[in-house]
Amino acid sequence: MFLCNISLNNKHIHQKIMKLSYLFISLMSIFTLSCSDDNNDYTTAQEPQLIVKFKFDATQERLGNLGNPVGIPAGNAAQSPDFNMMSAHYIELAPTAFTALGDGDIIYKGDETTAGGSNAVDFQNAKLVSENDVFMSIPLSEVAVGTYEWARVSLTYQNYNINFLSNGVDYSGTLASFVGFNNYITSYTVNQETVTVNSNKTQGYWAFETLGTVSVGQATGTTVPNPIASTSPVPTGSCVVTGEFENGFTVTGNETEDIILTLSLSTNNSFEWTEITADDKFEPSAGEQVVDMGFRGLVPIVE
Repeated sequence: MFLCNISLNNKHIHQKIMKLSYLFISLMSIFTLSCSDDNNDYTTAQEPQLIVKFKFDATQERLGNLGNPVGIPAGNAAQSPDFNMMSAHYIELAPTAFTALGDGDIIYKGDETTAGGSNAVDFQNAKLVSENDVFMSIPLSEVAVGTYEWARVSLTYQNYNINFLSNGVDYSGTLASFVGFNNYITSYTVNQETVTVNSNKTQGYWAFETLGTVSVGQATGTTVPNPIASTSPVPTGSCVVTGEFENGFTVTGNETEDIILTLSLSTNNSFEWTEITADDKFEPSAGEQVVDMGFRGLVPIVE
């Protein structure tokens, strides 16, 4: 009788477990369907974005600091580098040529730090991108409604390949240059080799790698084109390049599709050096010195 009761109890328990299992499966099915619907709704309702990319153009006009077309000074030579990647620290949309730096709509600002002493760009947290990579993406609802005539970009880092001559033999190498207002760097990789710094480096600091060796230096200047310098100047050493939208850029607040903003940077003979041997070839072993490595203009393009 005792064994019979156990058997009946076990059967009763088994039936309850089976009912709970069916209930659990049903609930999970409803939950899964609900989650699937929510995901679909989220995808459908996702806000239109402002997507920012960079382009490197060796055919774009070569500009000077005041935004006017310039040639290569007598006694110097230059080449258009083959870009690998870059980074920016600050992007601003300015309504007019009279908009002071910082009074426009700042859509991006990178990290800064005082780890190296004075305030500097935190290079370790900087985003590095190649041509046509997405540098940033924000909802268009976060961009102030209005019409913008100018874009301003504070550039911080460039990495590119250049050609050079040594003892009559042509070589190529990779150059990493820091053009931000101030740069706190723990370490960075030029091509294959890593350079450890752990300090601040001012605008114009560079490293050059070729054949497994790295040399470092400091350029004396960096060109920063600003066509509206007379009405809206930028601080010396800021590396804020300014460019004009061809037909303006209007944000209505009613956008339903993504907008791609391509910041096209002129690399037209942007790597410049003092020429000792008049052959248009960079020959550091002959004492030729880097004098400029800044971008030579900005054209913002809306798609």
